[in-house]
Amino acid sequence: MDKSWIHESRVSKTFEDGVTQFLDFAFANSTDGRIKCPCKNCNNAFRHVRNTVKEHMICDGLDIGYFSNIWIYHGELDSTQARLNNEQSVQTNDMHGMLHNAFGVLDDGDSEFDGVELSCGDHDNSSGGDENVNSGNREIPNDDAKTFYNLLKDAEQELYPGCKKFTKLSFIVRLFHIECLYGLSNKSITVLLKLFKDALPEGETLPKSFYQTKKTISDLGLGYIKIHACPNDCMLYWKEKAQQTKCTVYGTSRWKETEDDANQSSLSDRKVLAKVLRHFPLIPRLQRYFMSNKTASFLQWHERDHVKDGLLRHPADSEAWKKFDNRYPDFGSDPRNVRLGLASDGFNPFGTMSISHSTWPVILIIYNLPPWMCMKQPNFIMSLLIPGPSAPGNDIDFYLQPLLDELQELWDNALRTFDVSTNQNFNMHATLLWTISDFPTYANLSGWSTKGRFACPYCNKKTHHHRLKHLSKYCYMGHHRFLGDNALSVLSGTEIFQQMSLVKIILGKQK
Repeated sequence: MDKSWIHESRVSKTFEDGVTQFLDFAFANSTDGRIKCPCKNCNNAFRHVRNTVKEHMICDGLDIGYFSNIWIYHGELDSTQARLNNEQSVQTNDMHGMLHNAFGVLDDGDSEFDGVELSCGDHDNSSGGDENVNSGNREIPNDDAKTFYNLLKDAEQELYPGCKKFTKLSFIVRLFHIECLYGLSNKSITVLLKLFKDALPEGETLPKSFYQTKKTISDLGLGYIKIHACPNDCMLYWKEKAQQTKCTVYGTSRWKETEDDANQSSLSDRKVLAKVLRHFPLIPRLQRYFMSNKTASFLQWHERDHVKDGLLRHPADSEAWKKFDNRYPDFGSDPRNVRLGLASDGFNPFGTMSISHSTWPVILIIYNLPPWMCMKQPNFIMSLLIPGPSAPGNDIDFYLQPLLDELQELWDNALRTFDVSTNQNFNMHATLLWTISDFPTYANLSGWSTKGRFACPYCNKKTHHHRLKHLSKYCYMGHHRFLGDNALSVLSGTEIFQQMSLVKIILGKQK
């Protein structure tokens, strides 16, 4: 059964026809006129009549993970015995597709994989323009080839002799996914692995511990980099400062003080870092989007498939988007160039208000994608994870340095990237169009204080303020005077830069 409709817009005729086709199939296997509702909210936990299920699927959306696989709750397993016989090949092909997307290797259907080509978006490729993939010279770097074929071997190896449902790699990926979704500890995964190894028949191929499982997953790429930070939020031990042991601002040690340090124990004892920033490199993640056949074509949706009728349906319809393309025509001429948004805010990862803690993730959103994809969690790119226990405040600038370096490189330098939807290499650029945040975070990201007399970033020094005598607070009134012909002129970038150059920056928070 065709399932391509699940990726269409929920307001499209194709999606509605697909829902109708699904309901016809599901209710043909129902005995009481009700089925389990597969919408995101019900998640196959509640049974409803046909009209209710249809309403939920269109209004609330689908569980793409369930719909992309066999509809086990709606009769698909019973529809044909061939599905059961081919279940192993389905799992293996899914893993093959994931590996080919991860390594940029074109799958030409050759079971021996004699002809594979790695398109890694080499930064040093001096050829210009788009290139067709050269099928005559098929080589891949040795290290990447070794990793690829090791994973490919795991993708074809049975979980245990005679297993038709899982391969070694597919089971590890599923287990790791569950660990991420439900926050299982590393130790609990190790215990589960030992239980599975005891329960499965002799000859099972599971790893012995979470550490070995994580090593297999890490071979798929897209890891993160640990960057040591000063606990006072004043500097990163990064680049030319990577080897320093003390903060250059306050002289604070790079390491936590422990009892062993006080007792002057052996220098071989492992030291504990005071603070660690986790940086998830942006460039390989953007390139992975173009190397995946599931997402590459959607990155040009805003230009090729977007309906341009003057209505505001997508950021591509906004004046900011259009003005940016007009100002930088070289960037706007290629719809594959990436437009990004940045969002950040603090949260308490411990889930209890009795503990004061604020961890700050920095999230990037790809606005090239259609609206039903760009604001979905799977397409959010975690760029930075700023540790607590206190919020970085205005010192977030120091933590943003690795991301800003990447954005500068993506703007200045053309990064050779393989687009699997066209089988071509192209020069990829990217830009950050805007930020998304609440008002206090706006102050941290922009540098303009959102408190006091001049709290409005648009009115700037013309903010009409009044201090309440008995409450010792400011209120802001009289802004209707800017309506009509008296509209307030927006400051230019040069004027904002001149104002910011007068700001005295105090580094960090001395404890």
